[in-house]
Amino acid sequence: MKNVEQLSLFDNRESSAPLASRLRPDTLDDYVGQKHLVGEGKILRQLIEKDQISSMIFWGPPGVGKTTLARIIAKQTQAEFVEFSAVTSGIKEVKEVMNQAETNRKMGIRTLLFADEIHRFNKAQQDAFLPYVEKGSIVLVGATTENPSFEINSALLSRCKVFILKALDEEDIMELLHQALRSPKGLGNMTISIEESHLEAIARFANGDARTALNTLEMAVFNGRMNEDAVLCVDEEILSECLNRRSLLYDKNGEEHYNLISALHKSMRNSDPDAAVYWMYRMLDGGEDPLYIARRIVRFASEDVGMADSNALQVAVAAYQACHFLGVPECDVHLAHAVVYLAMAPKSNAVYRACGAVRDDVRNFPAEPVPLQIRNAPTSLMKELDYGKGYQYAHDTEEKVTKMKCLPDSLADRRYYLPTDQGAEKQVKERLEALLEWKKE
Repeated sequence: MKNVEQLSLFDNRESSAPLASRLRPDTLDDYVGQKHLVGEGKILRQLIEKDQISSMIFWGPPGVGKTTLARIIAKQTQAEFVEFSAVTSGIKEVKEVMNQAETNRKMGIRTLLFADEIHRFNKAQQDAFLPYVEKGSIVLVGATTENPSFEINSALLSRCKVFILKALDEEDIMELLHQALRSPKGLGNMTISIEESHLEAIARFANGDARTALNTLEMAVFNGRMNEDAVLCVDEEILSECLNRRSLLYDKNGEEHYNLISALHKSMRNSDPDAAVYWMYRMLDGGEDPLYIARRIVRFASEDVGMADSNALQVAVAAYQACHFLGVPECDVHLAHAVVYLAMAPKSNAVYRACGAVRDDVRNFPAEPVPLQIRNAPTSLMKELDYGKGYQYAHDTEEKVTKMKCLPDSLADRRYYLPTDQGAEKQVKERLEALLEWKKE
């Protein structure tokens, strides 16, 4: 009888919408994440609440609530919501929807057209949106995981506000998982036993993607075992079947995402290739995105190696590209190659410290005018105003350098880049010191 009851329960669920769809919030108050945009007093929330929305682009990774946010905007602003697909819609379909939107506009009805994965729309499709966006027939909300600067026509992009949506943090994901277990729209009508640590494992495995987290929870519950008290139990064995086994190991030892990347970073900084490769593999075995590891390696190449070995940046970027081309598991050797190279490279954080020093001055001092001698002077008026006066062309000199000052007068004696004696940077230091002495003469 227990088996029959369990099968009946899941048969009904399978015919319903996925958990992520059932839990889709209807209001901003129920929306999880993106506090920088829709938190109290934040810009997008104010635009929505004041009904001042215009066409916009949501740029962010998968599963962070782009579609949900578009639906909430449509509902709160009482606009007709139309979802559009680049895969199934051609120019004809675009124009049909646009004509209907224009009719609606004349009747006082706004149309919010949601274009998911707008980067997949070709130029002709994007161009078809443009006149209707310009005259206000539609409010276009495009969602993209790609940089809109490269993937969306400049004419269309210039008429849209771009909002960057961030990957959800683990706290946000945990909130969603708990909601799913409590809500009658989710799993709230079932008696489920699942450890908090298992929810944390799911949250970490999801890597900021709410849809992945909810789908994984639903799968784990679907495969749960009903005990004699009619409680559906999700244990570690069941969860291991739903997650990559190594993702469980990633969480099993209590290692958090940022602890592992910190261990990798600090091992490379300490010139310990064995530890660096070990931590790198721990992250891969835990299901970490290799492109995330590669991005951190690229950052390390300039932050911790810098001018001591400028080839380090080339090696790191090449490793990122190799990971992009091959993916897991083949790209592990390319990551290991870059990690070992960076661990063994001479270290200098002089470029990193220079950025910090400049950033402080830019923030703490007034915006200094560009000295006249290095201003651009393309017109006769600018030349009459002494733009470019006193400019010294370095290539005209035997030394290929002049004593002309390039910093504003108030910062004339500032030194931001202070090279070290490490690796190739020692030669840079010697040359820079010689140049500074020569300029003083």
